[in-house]
Amino acid sequence: SGEVLFEKDARQPMAPASMTKIMTADMVFKALTDGTLTPETEFRVSEDAWRRGGVKSGSSTMFLKLGSSVSVADLMKGVIIQSGNDACIVLAEGMAGSEQVFAEQMTTRAREMGLSSATFRNSTGWPHPEHEISALDLAKLAQQQIANYPQYYPLYAERDFTWNDIKQSNRNPILGRVNGAAGLKTGHTEVSGYGLVGSSKRGDDRRIIVINGLDSNSGR
Repeated sequence: SGEVLFEKDARQPMAPASMTKIMTADMVFKALTDGTLTPETEFRVSEDAWRRGGVKSGSSTMFLKLGSSVSVADLMKGVIIQSGNDACIVLAEGMAGSEQVFAEQMTTRAREMGLSSATFRNSTGWPHPEHEISALDLAKLAQQQIANYPQYYPLYAERDFTWNDIKQSNRNPILGRVNGAAGLKTGHTEVSGYGLVGSSKRGDDRRIIVINGLDSNSGR
C-alpha cells in the first residue's frame, strides 16, 4: 500500500553503496520493456570497466574478461546476484556511451519516478560526495520495480550464479531465512556502512525494509 510502518531518519539522503544497483537494474528493465534492449544484446567489456570493476579493483566483481562480449541477460545476473561493479559499468557504457552520462540518466529517471532525494554519480554505488538517496526513496524504488517488472523481479531471488568458472552466492542475508523473502540488494562501503533493501511477501501482504549505516555484516 505504500504505508510507512516505521521510520528513523528515512527522508535524509545517504550514501547507498551497492543498493544503487537497484536503480541501475531499473534502467535496464525499462529498456528491455521498451524494446531498446533485448536479453541477447551484447556489450563489450572495456578496459575502464575491467580496471575499475574487475578483480584488481578490490570491489565486488563478476570477473568479466577484458575485451569479451557479454549478453545483457548475463550482465544482469552479474549485477543482481554477484553485485558486480564491472557488470554495472559495462551496461552503463553500452547503454549511454559512458558511465557519467548513464548516471545522469539514472538521476533524471529517478526524479521522474518521484524519488526527489536521488542524485547518482555512477552506476555502482562507489563512494562520491554527491551520490545519495534516502531510505524512503529506496523503498519507493523497490516498490515500483516489483510492481512494474514482475517478469524480471525473480532475478533477485536467485541464490547463485557462475561466470568465468567462478561461482558466487547471492549476498542477500534474508533469502532462505525469512519466509517469503525474494529480494533485493545489500550494500557496503566504509562511507555507507552495511545496508540492505529487503522485501518479503506472505499471501497478499508485502513488506519492504531499508536499513543502512550499520557497523558490521552481523549487525545487518
